Amino acid sequence: MALAPTITERLARARADLRMGVPVVLASGGEAILAVPAETVDEGRLAAFRALGQPVLALTRHRAETLKARAYDGDIARVVVPEFAGVAWITALADPAGDLNAPMKGPLKSLRGGEAGLHRLALALAKEARLLPAALAVKVRDAPALAAREQLTMIDAAAAAPVLADATRMNPVVSARVPLEVSTAGRLHVFRPEDGSEEHYVVEIGRPSRDVPVLVRLHSACFTGDLLGSLKCDCGAQLNAALARMGQEGAGVLLYLNQEGRGIGLANKMRAYSLQDQGFDTVEANHRLGFEDDERDFRIGASILKRLGFSSVRLLTNNPAKVEMMQAHGIEVAERVPLKVGRTRHNEGYLETKARKSGHLL
Repeated sequence: MALAPTITERLARARADLRMGVPVVLASGGEAILAVPAETVDEGRLAAFRALGQPVLALTRHRAETLKARAYDGDIARVVVPEFAGVAWITALADPAGDLNAPMKGPLKSLRGGEAGLHRLALALAKEARLLPAALAVKVRDAPALAAREQLTMIDAAAAAPVLADATRMNPVVSARVPLEVSTAGRLHVFRPEDGSEEHYVVEIGRPSRDVPVLVRLHSACFTGDLLGSLKCDCGAQLNAALARMGQEGAGVLLYLNQEGRGIGLANKMRAYSLQDQGFDTVEANHRLGFEDDERDFRIGASILKRLGFSSVRLLTNNPAKVEMMQAHGIEVAERVPLKVGRTRHNEGYLETKARKSGHLL
């Protein structure tokens, strides 16, 4: 009987644990760390980490640059947590909300040398859990015994690597007819990732042929723009315009991908909005939070299109990166169809930043 969880299922369990503030054990060869996100750690667990050894706070290079901490590991920094530091100190390093009020956080001592792969894994899991990319970590011995004694999820880094590298395996769940304002011939498909993360949706208009390039929009979920009509972005206007265009042509496919806030989640997107209110642009805000410019995985869209039988598209987008990603993963882009709608006085700066820093053709 195969009752034990697979590595994919263990990773899903680890993400859930981390969101709750439950540490996980990460192991590679003879090395192991205990890790918990800075966002969900409490004083009790911080004390337990100290009892095991010298804790460090793993940060991405973007956050480290903001804090003037040395990122000796290139893409991340391992900042030593001093004896006097409590959860408030850790939170201040992880969350930029108070940076302007208290800009001096140091001096900060970063570890130099030694293996940082497990710390990278901790940050990757924090990102996947839609938390701030900052993780408290401490080296541990006899990791299997610790995990068993404390009933903690243990992840082997080597086993996890191929799963994390290919998080695009999708399974169709159900599809049903949904008459829409733009077309009564609408159908909604639900796809569920094998890794237990958010489901993604496909709106199919009409009966698009698989033999000619189909009009396609890869649309990342935007709660504020799509549902609330936010004027801070152009997402809602793009969603409606794309569906309207498909309705006019009588056929099309809109992929509604649950990658809110360029893949950082709604809570972190609101943190970025708060930083924008302090004067930072959208890219600068992402970097101060510790994220890349764009954390989305457009391979998901290519994977779903293939499952639906499409190999060639007319892509509704202003983003050349989407075109490149589709082409790189086996979807021919026969035409890029511009989608220039939704400019307001509230989002002019946002759109200018997307054009200047992210290469959008606006």
